[in-house]
Amino acid sequence: MSDLLRTPLFPLYQQYEGVRCIDFGGWELPVQFSGIQKEHEAVRERAGLFDVSHMGEFTVQGEQAEAFLQQMTTNDVTALVPGQAQYTLMCYPDGGVVDDLLVYKLEEQHYMLVVNASNIDKDWAWLVEHLAPGVTMTNDSEQTALLALQGPLSVDILTKVTDIDVATIEPFRFAQNAKVCGVKLLLSRTGYTGEDGFELYVAADQAATVWNGLMHAGEDHGLVPAGLGARDTLRFEARLPLYGQELSPTISPLEAGVGMFVKLNSGPFIGHDVLSQQKNDGPARKLVGIEVLERGIPRPHYPLYADGVQIGEVTTGTQSPTLKRNLGLALIDSKYAALGTPLEIEIRGKKLKAEVVKTPFHKRTRTPKTPTQGADQA
Repeated sequence: MSDLLRTPLFPLYQQYEGVRCIDFGGWELPVQFSGIQKEHEAVRERAGLFDVSHMGEFTVQGEQAEAFLQQMTTNDVTALVPGQAQYTLMCYPDGGVVDDLLVYKLEEQHYMLVVNASNIDKDWAWLVEHLAPGVTMTNDSEQTALLALQGPLSVDILTKVTDIDVATIEPFRFAQNAKVCGVKLLLSRTGYTGEDGFELYVAADQAATVWNGLMHAGEDHGLVPAGLGARDTLRFEARLPLYGQELSPTISPLEAGVGMFVKLNSGPFIGHDVLSQQKNDGPARKLVGIEVLERGIPRPHYPLYADGVQIGEVTTGTQSPTLKRNLGLALIDSKYAALGTPLEIEIRGKKLKAEVVKTPFHKRTRTPKTPTQGADQA
């Protein structure tokens, strides 16, 4: 796999005996360090540390930066204040999704976009194609590493190695120039696991210092390195979409169930008219949770049936590590989206009983907010 891209932390992987790397969108990344089940449980119960440095980071600034992003993304950029981030999407004129991303407001008319690794080149080209006068962009992806510390003990671990009171950082807020393990970085209370946690944006050449420092600080807390496998099962249980599965150029945000991040009243953006019509009419397809009631695990693209006809397919599916149930997310005809609707799923040529079930499959245990704690992440 020598022709694959590697993150700045790749040289550290070899110190973990059970590490197994795979080709993930052109990157050689760890699918697991000690086992997906173990890593999944660690994040749910204690903490896990992920290398997600393959993600892309763009800087957007200039006197028209806010107006530009308001046109390019579905959420309301004007609602952000410096030090705040928001989840949003970029859409094509027909309502399909270019990518889902985070927008960080660093200061007035100065933003950082965090995009999916497989879409870096496509997103960059899309933004450049629509670039307005008074806006400049830089692609900082190669110079930026990204670590994600996730789990209920993440605050305790970070507190040991930082110079700020991390417990006071609210969800989707961030601190610039925070010092962690002696390294200045951007520290954000965001994540992709359904648990409390933080993401650390750090210069690529200092990423190893931060990784090793966090792993050392977390030894007494049961911190483990975690790979892509656990990242996927964790986000799946929390019903967080993955681009290329729950979101794509042929799946709109409303169909995928993330319409709350489409602010139709905040001004026109690319895809606005189609999505507005889709909201008025109701989307023809909906993303739902399903459970296989017989022995069989749902996998992406397995077809689903009702009344003898195919009504959609699975987008993500597995045996839930937390619940030990055979669960899936599926994009199906809206007529069959009600909870409890009986379905059939075809697995290896056999049709098995399934039904529509409630999502998210897992919600984290929330502790009462104290004066020194931020609100829990939605």
